[in-house]
Amino acid sequence: MEDYRRVADEVAAAIAAGRLRPGDRLPPQRAFARDRRIAASTASRVYGELARRGLVVGEVGRGTFVRAAEPAPVPALAEPTGAKVDLELSSPVLPEQSALLAAGLGRLLRPDVLDAALGPGRVTGTAAAREAAAALLAAPGWRPGPGSVLFAGNGRQAIAGAVAALVPPGGRLAVEALTYPVIKGVAARLGVTLVPVAADGAGLRPDALADAHRAAPFGAVYLQPTLHNPHGTTMPPRRRAEVAAALERLGLHAIEDRVWAFLPADGPEPLAALAGDRTVVVDSLSKRLAPGLTLGFAVPPAALAGRVAAALRSGAWGPARFALDAATGWIAGGAVGEITRAKRADAAARSRIVTERLAGAAVRSGPCSYFCWWDLPPQWRAETFVAAAARRGIAVTPAAAFAVGTGAAPRAVRVGLASPPPETLGRALDVLAEIAAGGPEDIPID
Repeated sequence: MEDYRRVADEVAAAIAAGRLRPGDRLPPQRAFARDRRIAASTASRVYGELARRGLVVGEVGRGTFVRAAEPAPVPALAEPTGAKVDLELSSPVLPEQSALLAAGLGRLLRPDVLDAALGPGRVTGTAAAREAAAALLAAPGWRPGPGSVLFAGNGRQAIAGAVAALVPPGGRLAVEALTYPVIKGVAARLGVTLVPVAADGAGLRPDALADAHRAAPFGAVYLQPTLHNPHGTTMPPRRRAEVAAALERLGLHAIEDRVWAFLPADGPEPLAALAGDRTVVVDSLSKRLAPGLTLGFAVPPAALAGRVAAALRSGAWGPARFALDAATGWIAGGAVGEITRAKRADAAARSRIVTERLAGAAVRSGPCSYFCWWDLPPQWRAETFVAAAARRGIAVTPAAAFAVGTGAAPRAVRVGLASPPPETLGRALDVLAEIAAGGPEDIPID
């Protein structure tokens, strides 16, 4: 049988060589199979492999398109190194935070403390780590008991542990129809099928959740009530109460991802405050501090604590002891709190830049979010806009990266705000506004 990976390698080589360019449409799979003299099932696997590598994206009813490649730098926007302006990732790092974190590492240099920190980590952490994490994760209306906190290597592993504990292989997990892309990879590796559930401006719709569950029951629901990724919006208190009531009525558990919930200083109470017996909270330090510091948290209700802990252990998703001890010191010593306050101010300032530079555009976000959602003008398809932006040295993410299910992805992009300096961010948004005001026919052909 034809090796689909070899065929995928050939297409990948054509993309790398520029014979297939960002925004180019691949042939329909049947035509591709006919041209290559391979089986239709092999062509399907080729397209799936290309999508897995991030080289193409499919839009139902429109076809499969080459994703934006690494662009040539644009002098007006490029950093001195020639790097592109990255508006894809949102990993905020502030210049002043390194000094704060360095000061907090002093105690780990003592030989006796370092000996312990270099030992094995446990998903139950240490007493000091549990106390520090419980204080860090506390929110209006909800404060976890230190004994309920479990630890993972990072936030993604905390999510994986929660999913593995609640949904068996072959089971189903409900998610918002547009969701955090990592959950798609986690589900695929765990053999879990994602079920897209409709949302509106207030977030996940409880009626749609109930309808989907009655049609074909699922094991749990994953959602992001505060600063939803990619929309950047926050579920209001009334909708949270409605979702909590639906969980109780349907006998469902929720995985509440609060990785961005530290940004709104006065955000609404967590879903866990309303449905504590049915909610596993997951969070991490990577957004609060830096992407290089990986420590995840999982806070299950007492009845699920053993299952979640066992899933973290069996998946080898436990924490590194050094990261655990370092984080404990940073939390207890106040460094995390100080950096959190600085990032709230930084995110608010960047959100204001979006308001100024994309005035009049259909942009959704929170007042202190590190990303925003842009419903593009009707002349633009998301992948074509991404390709046009790439040609100007700017990377943004198409809606298809967040879409679950077989429906067509919206004509929208997510714009990450955290990576470039504010001045560069403003200039990049000006360029994106200029692109959006034109049309695909304005893209120059080399």
